[in-house]
Amino acid sequence: MLTETFVVSTQAVEKKANATTVKDVGVHIHDYQPNPSLKSSFKKSSTQPNCLAVNATHIFTAQAEKSVVHVYSRERGNQEAVVPFQEKITCLALAGRYHGAGTLILGTQGGRLVLWEIATGRQINTPQSHLQPVTCLAVNPIFNFLISGSSDSNLNVWSIPTLLSFSQHSQDGFSQPPPYTPIRTLSNHRAAITAVVFGHSASKANFAISAAKDQTCIVWDYINGTVLHTYLLSVSPLCLALDPADRAVYAGYEDGSIQILNFYSQPSLTHPLYDPNQQSTPTQPPPSDRWHLPETSSSPLLCIQVSYDGTALLSGHEDGKIQAWNIAKGKYNVQLADFTLPVTNLCMLPPLGFPNAPTPSIKLQNVVKPRWESSLDTSNGNSIIPSNYTYTAQYTSRLPYPNPPAHYDDLDEALTHPSFPTSILEEGIAELAVLNDPSTHKQSSEESNFLRKENANLKTQVDDALGRQRDAIGEVLKLKQEQFRREEDDAVKKARKKRRRIRVMEVEERRRKVVMGEVVDGGDGRGEVEMMEAGDGEEGLSSDTDEMSSD
Repeated sequence: MLTETFVVSTQAVEKKANATTVKDVGVHIHDYQPNPSLKSSFKKSSTQPNCLAVNATHIFTAQAEKSVVHVYSRERGNQEAVVPFQEKITCLALAGRYHGAGTLILGTQGGRLVLWEIATGRQINTPQSHLQPVTCLAVNPIFNFLISGSSDSNLNVWSIPTLLSFSQHSQDGFSQPPPYTPIRTLSNHRAAITAVVFGHSASKANFAISAAKDQTCIVWDYINGTVLHTYLLSVSPLCLALDPADRAVYAGYEDGSIQILNFYSQPSLTHPLYDPNQQSTPTQPPPSDRWHLPETSSSPLLCIQVSYDGTALLSGHEDGKIQAWNIAKGKYNVQLADFTLPVTNLCMLPPLGFPNAPTPSIKLQNVVKPRWESSLDTSNGNSIIPSNYTYTAQYTSRLPYPNPPAHYDDLDEALTHPSFPTSILEEGIAELAVLNDPSTHKQSSEESNFLRKENANLKTQVDDALGRQRDAIGEVLKLKQEQFRREEDDAVKKARKKRRRIRVMEVEERRRKVVMGEVVDGGDGRGEVEMMEAGDGEEGLSSDTDEMSSD
């Protein structure tokens, strides 16, 4: 009988008064099939999304808002090490076989990548490749390619063998990329990247899927850097999970619902993702393909995984619950567990119980704490490998013999082959052919030239618009100044007219009194009237020139 297990990690929040000690721990190993039950737990861990990695011997968790990684030994059931780094770790992923010793890849808040070979202690730091923190990492099934997503809306594609190589790289930027730089950048998203996953194929036709806060989900041909298809979503997805047969991808929403993106919903004579007639048209999934939780159980969905056989979907929520969904029926099924704290990461482990399953040839007993590459001794003659570069692992059985055993894996073949196995040579040649393809660099150069021209045109348009804006502002100021002068002139004219009317009225009154023979201020007033009339003549204030009638 097969046994399927998953690992979850939680993020610490303010402790509730009624919380039990068991539910205050940070990492849990939980059985899913045949009987759901909690197996074991590890304390002292608080992780954000995309900060959990698991292999057969260890669990790695990047601590929230800290620059340390906790390492737990699954075999001994305790915390093995606390590993500090120079920057806060925002996400991590493990490149390597589940039963082997691989490379832990970490994304930092400063937009850099850190590669840590957990069996040798070698540490490689890349320069800043993103303008904002790295939010998610994904490694392809054969551990050759890595994609890093960031809050700056860009995705970088990396070659893992190139990053780990000891050889010196060409610096001309054409024959092969300089050391510690991405192969290409995918920049179709317009908001922060929230999740990225690879398909399960080991061929060149494999694809990757990314989700972002711009409410889009894009399927990429990451080898050539082209978009295969774009999905327009109604809500920003927080996490992604891919069907084991690459038939569909599942996106988790903040309201706790799940959106299925079926690659085969549209009829096509070829694979729908590679059909030119469907690549250029974005798809908006129908509302019927969105699954909802019961109203009483609704909570933001933070992580999601698909079972080994592809029949069930497990989701971790902010309220601490693990929910199971029936994929065939397309609806919520049952609650598996409740950990009280937000479940930020969920990782399905390979099932156990297959008959005649191969036994791993090596086992990583303890991790080797990282040492920066410059600290390795490079005085090893003409060899490019440092003299103190040591691989530490434990063989689980006798060393492999030249005669192949019943179950012969790639590592056994590589160790016992007289030179190099044909499969490894063919794979390496194919990788080099892709990396050294001039057409790829030519295409990148043409795209760069096009973008530079487009930026120059946009700059010219912006400068013209700013010039027109300055001219318009100048004209407005002139008009306002002219209007102000006119208003002042009008005010002066009105004051003069008022004074003129008053003076004319006074002159007319005195003239009347003189005509009537009345005494004006103790006399007949004739001399004063003549003086006023003379003054009015000098100032042009006579009644003949007055404009009283117009007012």
